[in-house]
Amino acid sequence: MPAPSLSLAELGGLDERRFVDALGSLFEHSPWVAEAAWRRRPFGSVAELHAALELAMREAPRERQLELIRAHPELAGREAQQRTLTRESSKEQASVGLDRLTADELETLGRLNAAYRDRFGFPLIVCAREHTKDSIIAWGVARLAHSREQEIDIALGEIAKIARLRLADLVEEPS
Repeated sequence: MPAPSLSLAELGGLDERRFVDALGSLFEHSPWVAEAAWRRRPFGSVAELHAALELAMREAPRERQLELIRAHPELAGREAQQRTLTRESSKEQASVGLDRLTADELETLGRLNAAYRDRFGFPLIVCAREHTKDSIIAWGVARLAHSREQEIDIALGEIAKIARLRLADLVEEPS
């Protein structure tokens, strides 16, 4: 990953629109999370900024949280095949080889995605950068045994991890 391009001080000095422009992509197609976090300034560290972002996500009404979860693409799914993933999602899926699956692996993941979406009504979300393609599939299969509420909580946790890693790529920790 390239070196972070923003300092925390620069970020803290931005007006709301520029702050959201800078951080809106941390949460897939959901700039409202950055909007809500902006109101919690100032941030003394990147960890504090991430905590504000995560709190904004977790304090949102359940329907808004479900919209956020549903905004995520399936792993190696239609968006990946049509090359319409966000730049961030594309890099994350590629980092574990989801862009280079064999026909059998693609079929297996396709069946898992379909079963998961049928059971829970939203896509399987995994912080790909913390997994391998094999561990994604194994964990996804195991998660099918969970309740919908458990999976909503797990999905939000995975989204928070994804955002933390994206934030670390973007914002330099003060020295």
